Amino acid sequence: MRNRKTIQISLVFIGIVLILATYLYYPKINENKISKKNKTLDIEVNQTEDSTLNTFDNVEYKGLYDFDKPFTVQSKKAYILPEEPDVVFMEGMKVILVLSDNRIVVITSDKGSYNKIKYDCFFEENVKATDGKTTILSQNLDLLASNDKAIVFNDVILTNDKSSLEADKIEYNFISNQYRVSMFKKNEKVNIKLVE
Repeated sequence: MRNRKTIQISLVFIGIVLILATYLYYPKINENKISKKNKTLDIEVNQTEDSTLNTFDNVEYKGLYDFDKPFTVQSKKAYILPEEPDVVFMEGMKVILVLSDNRIVVITSDKGSYNKIKYDCFFEENVKATDGKTTILSQNLDLLASNDKAIVFNDVILTNDKSSLEADKIEYNFISNQYRVSMFKKNEKVNIKLVE
């Protein structure tokens, strides 16, 4: 019986020591470790303060627009700025769209940006858009999913097997399926060549 009481008192004593260690001693040890880590991290962050901390290689986003039409946005290199977390800035940008008539449109450019929330794409420098039959070359193309519109501008050349067109700007409305072709200066005219 005395042996049992000794064991019980020992277990209670060990329990009290563990409780004290857990709630008083252990937090102080962790507090010291955390403060040392924070000091190290603060030094590292200050030494590498850069607006392009979030950089990626071979990025790919996939999604659906109009609930059933797939699209893919790809990039060789990309980065996200802390002040614009919804926008991915890209180099070697490529977008693949499957249209409602099952045509596949491929758009490429040297650089651009993609809004992950609105699905808007902005292509810059050496832009090429093609569906296999028609090819559009330009310096800029804005694919605005939020407005159901595509705007191609700056040195636009549109070609297919039957014609070619040179203009400063082409707007295409996906809902009405209408084009608006224009020049920036009033006196300039759109150049159209028809092949017979």
